[in-house]
Amino acid sequence: MADFELCVIGSGPGGQKAAIQAAKLGRRVCVVERMEQVGGVAVHTGTIPSKALREAIMRATSGKDHLSARGEVRTGRLTIGELLSSCQRIIATEMEIVRVQLRRNGVDVVSGEASFTGGKGLLVRGAERESTLTADHFLIATGSEPTRPPSVPFDDMCVLTSDDLLRLPCLPETLIVCGGGVIGTEFASMFARLGVRVTLVERGPRVLGFLDLQIGEALQYHLRSRGLTLRLGEEVTDVRRVADPDADTAGVEVSLRSGKELRAQAVLWCLGRHGATSRLNLPAVGLEADERSRLAVDQHYRTTNPDIYAVGDVIGFPALASTSMNQGRTAVCHMFGVETEDRSRDFPIGIYSIPEISTVGRSEEQLTEQGVPYETGSARYTETARGQLLGDDVGMLKLIFHPQSHALLGVHIIGTGATELIHIGQAVISLGGTVDYFVESAFNYPTLAECYRVAALNGLNKLRLPYRIAGPPQQG
Repeated sequence: MADFELCVIGSGPGGQKAAIQAAKLGRRVCVVERMEQVGGVAVHTGTIPSKALREAIMRATSGKDHLSARGEVRTGRLTIGELLSSCQRIIATEMEIVRVQLRRNGVDVVSGEASFTGGKGLLVRGAERESTLTADHFLIATGSEPTRPPSVPFDDMCVLTSDDLLRLPCLPETLIVCGGGVIGTEFASMFARLGVRVTLVERGPRVLGFLDLQIGEALQYHLRSRGLTLRLGEEVTDVRRVADPDADTAGVEVSLRSGKELRAQAVLWCLGRHGATSRLNLPAVGLEADERSRLAVDQHYRTTNPDIYAVGDVIGFPALASTSMNQGRTAVCHMFGVETEDRSRDFPIGIYSIPEISTVGRSEEQLTEQGVPYETGSARYTETARGQLLGDDVGMLKLIFHPQSHALLGVHIIGTGATELIHIGQAVISLGGTVDYFVESAFNYPTLAECYRVAALNGLNKLRLPYRIAGPPQQG
């Protein structure tokens, strides 16, 4: 008999929930974690630290999420460590919560680097010793790591990945962010808030290209309004350290394919992440990762080896902590023959930039490409009493719905509390509701949630407008 019925590799959000779900089903479960403490990348270097940094920056400035709240912290006076010091308790608490939950559910935690040995075996290399365990099933939840091209001279001081950023000794006065995805945009907006002169380089025509165009353009407008420089449609061809520490622009030079040369004290490299699978010895169990070290899975999160499942960042999109949790539970239920409904297709995306953004459902561009008719309705935060109380002159909520059935197709929000507000729209979409719900329901007053009613009325009123065809004036 195997030592365990399930061995989970990785204790991030997906691994935690998978292990606890299996334990609640009465299975013998262990979690193998290569870090000294449980929690995975989400707790140690990713979600929690970066959001803690954002909150510290918000408190260090005006604490508000809108355009009039400009940075009030002079660069050089604060270090990343000082900004994060008030949040260390939160990070430590998160680790303790994970540890207690695993222990309470009877999940064994094994510390060390995991690698498959073939069949049902797993070798775990700890700091002091090696051990081997066996399991009937395995679930890989090892997460992802920043891509570090060999041509880029990473040094943990001037040329950094997002993992290195939180160890900076002091804030740079100038920063180049390579990559306008979620991580790059979030950090670029945070540092711009502190008064750092930030240049963001993005190969595409706009940052966060998956966003609804209107929301994406609004974000870019507000980023530029805070002094952030956007270099769009540009590709980085070279990064090199320069040797003039006395010059204001000393530190790093970045060459672009267009011929432009950029200089800053530091460069943040946010061009891609890859699955953390290189140390697992996948060939021993008949698995092969793709060019970005990710694993392919079926609709049940099962790999080509029927005894091995994978969830979270290691399987690619959407690579969110929230969806990873659902994937872990769903995978374990399928693994042990328990029926469950996977609602992860209606997941929201939260972007913790300044200003905050969240979206669920489809965008105008997606619906146009799919040939689906739609109408939109929008509301500015300033149209609500709560928005006026907050002084948020950035916030906007946009609804997209079908003009005949009124079915809600998408919700897109920018501004204070966007990642909280989005769940109202998520519930309506998931349950097949219509925009009429927002008109007919009562919302607490004053709240930002009232934007749903204002946006719904705005959209429905558009359907009532008469369409006139231009022609010669009537005689009479």
